[in-house]
Amino acid sequence: MSFELFVAKRYLKAKRKTGFISIITYISIGGVAIGVMALIVALSVMNGFEQEVRSRLLGADAHIRLRKYFQKTISKAEADSILNLLKHTEHVVGASPAIYEEGMIASKDRQHATVIKAIDPETAGQVTEINQNIKLGQLDFSIKEIEGKKYSGIVLGVHLADNINARHVGDIVSVASIPKEGGLFAQPVVKTFYVAGLVEIGYYEYDKVFSYMSITDAQRLFDMGDGISWVEIKLDDYEKAAAVRDELVDEHLGYPYFARTWHEMNKSLYSWMAIEKIGAIVILSLIIMVAAFNIISSLIMVVMEKTREIGILKSMGASSSSILKIFIFEGFLVGFIGTLLGSILGYSITFAQYYFHFITLPGDVYLISALPVLMLWSDFFIISCIAVFLSVLASFYPAYKASQLVPVEAIRYE
Repeated sequence: MSFELFVAKRYLKAKRKTGFISIITYISIGGVAIGVMALIVALSVMNGFEQEVRSRLLGADAHIRLRKYFQKTISKAEADSILNLLKHTEHVVGASPAIYEEGMIASKDRQHATVIKAIDPETAGQVTEINQNIKLGQLDFSIKEIEGKKYSGIVLGVHLADNINARHVGDIVSVASIPKEGGLFAQPVVKTFYVAGLVEIGYYEYDKVFSYMSITDAQRLFDMGDGISWVEIKLDDYEKAAAVRDELVDEHLGYPYFARTWHEMNKSLYSWMAIEKIGAIVILSLIIMVAAFNIISSLIMVVMEKTREIGILKSMGASSSSILKIFIFEGFLVGFIGTLLGSILGYSITFAQYYFHFITLPGDVYLISALPVLMLWSDFFIISCIAVFLSVLASFYPAYKASQLVPVEAIRYE
């Protein structure tokens, strides 16, 4: 142990008659610990929510969507060729045709705008988790006879079903296409369906607008012939979406095809979560900054208390740089001890929440029973470095003032 570190450890304890200084030092350590703990817990919760949202979105949507520029449909022959190509593309584990269009859906007494997603029930499970998310009924688009009339099946998002009061399997709804051409006098195509099931993705923005039907019904409703609008792709690793997209479009398909990754399809949501995370870091870092100011005040008081001892040390040959190091080491020790305690507390709280779920959430609102947490060791490392750095930075001014004391005047100081 170096001489400077040894003295710094001794200086953490004030004289008994001025124990108030030690109290301030302990408060500084406590402030750093609380700040570090708060940051670790807050970031773990945000990481947990981000993971939960990403998991639900990736379960509801494909990793990549492929379509054409400026053209409404991909023909059946083109779609078959693309699907065959995808079978031999690295990292692709599933692909399915799809149609996305906007329309209006109405029950007997209510109506609502809807995003219609037409899927192939035989292959849709390869790219999404829609089968696992069926809350009521089943994913069934087959034609059934109800009260003497034949209807195709449709599956509704749970909140969309609530909005139009079609919450039961067998309820009759009408879907109208929104004409893109023809102006005010264009006539929409209307088709009647029975509710085959309700799906709950767990993301409100999806569940309040999405309805699902067969590709054949959508082709008739939107006059698409045998075409589709998108090919949806699932990968073995969603992080490789951008690389696979570039390979498909640039090396194999070319113009007029383009593709969007899962991140691009929900860019605003992920950007919002990133900004919120940065905001939380900035706000909670203020706790550590307050603790840093406490470090400044406590070290200034230590310098005042130890003025005579500093003078004796300098008269015995201690250099100004050694005195500077003593108080910088003291600031480091305050930051290190506070960071260590805060990390232990933060880890303990996060660990307890992860395994014991002592903070619960209403499942009907959040669709999860407990507050989600995800600990990342990179967060621990970054927070610890910031806390110790601010503590050391705060010690520079009092350390500099101590190093500039004149030995003769310091020894005479009472």
